Amino acid sequence: MIVVLAIVCGLLAGCGGPVESYVDAQATARLREVLNKDPRLPDGFSARSEEPWRVPFTPADRNCRAVFDPAAGRAPARALTAQAAASFEGDELGEVAGVGLARYAGSEAEGHIEDLTEALEACRSVRSGGGTRLRLTMLPVENVGDEAVGAELRGRLNGYPYALDVMLARSGDTLVSVVHTGIAKVDAERTRQVLSAVVGMASA
Repeated sequence: MIVVLAIVCGLLAGCGGPVESYVDAQATARLREVLNKDPRLPDGFSARSEEPWRVPFTPADRNCRAVFDPAAGRAPARALTAQAAASFEGDELGEVAGVGLARYAGSEAEGHIEDLTEALEACRSVRSGGGTRLRLTMLPVENVGDEAVGAELRGRLNGYPYALDVMLARSGDTLVSVVHTGIAKVDAERTRQVLSAVVGMASA
């Protein structure tokens, strides 16, 4: 009886158990192609993709870690079917856009964007060793995908001026994540343009 219950719980993703992820190699290859073949980003960004963006600090708060991970190629795993990530250099000093795409089975993308929105709202600030202190302010993100959320972080990274925007959107079954970084200054409207462009690329 216990074995049967365990199997049923696994199939229904209930009883507190994780939902299985079945990553599709062909779907993953298509997402990578979206980011690597003629990416249609705003003017000033390189058309050549680089390795996925890496978080340059280690947030102590798990909510903060959760909202940065998707753009680094570590999207939530529940019901994940395909994932790709890349970064693109901008023409401003220290400017980089990190982009992540993650596709999900069923309606799981809706649940993930809700969870990430809650995590973003709970991430008040980032503190890490070496003089990293960033304060978070929520940003309105309108007319992008089916739903979107964003925030800006401003402060110091290892003691130096640093700025970072993070935006997440859902378009159908796809979670789109963007981080936009720079030294001291980042334009939130430019971040929104990157997000909108990637949502369009993923939906094409």
